[in-house]
Amino acid sequence: MLTHAGYAACVEPFPLDPTRMALLVVDMQNDFVRVGAPQEVPDARITIPVIASLLDSFREAGRPVVYTRFTAGPRRTLLWTWSPECGPELRSCWPGERREYGDAEGTREGHAVIDELAPGDGDPVVDKYGYGGFHNSTLEAVLRAHDVSQVVVTGTVTQICVEETVREGFHRELEMVLVSDGVSSFDPELHAATLRNVAMKFGRVEPAERVREALAPAGAPHYTF
Repeated sequence: MLTHAGYAACVEPFPLDPTRMALLVVDMQNDFVRVGAPQEVPDARITIPVIASLLDSFREAGRPVVYTRFTAGPRRTLLWTWSPECGPELRSCWPGERREYGDAEGTREGHAVIDELAPGDGDPVVDKYGYGGFHNSTLEAVLRAHDVSQVVVTGTVTQICVEETVREGFHRELEMVLVSDGVSSFDPELHAATLRNVAMKFGRVEPAERVREALAPAGAPHYTF
């Protein structure tokens, strides 16, 4: 039984292959990340430099970068029962809804990806009305169109939208790589349990540095955050 950072795995399930990789940034939106956000995940701010470094590495390597955005409103769905912030009082993650945050000047659209990780020209952005990135969305079609079969996953929340996306990708025969220091949660125990569970049954769990090493040409410098 091999272990990686405490996460059990029987064997290395598949090699990291940059020729088949895309980076997926899950729900790093103002209404989750910014100070005072309706669904604030404070630890998401810790992952910003890690995700930014992966964005740079993937773009330098010419590999695709794809974003998801958690989307709500205007009509009630079952999800509101567990995420009441998405209701009409706070309108969290409603497209076009703007608000002020404690760490930004002026107003921001809550639904938008944070400025620090903003999509570049041509980066696909997939809106979803549920937790998983693949459910009733175009995400699989986007990945297949870019000839991607290995997906490196970052973002928030680890045990909700991130985990659901990893599981959905696994069931679509995609090789899922969860970046251990590039995902975040409001619950440390569930965060740790999710990393262990993914490593046991659904994909690889690796630090960002390991992914950057796989992407970088031989002899290129590596950076640790």
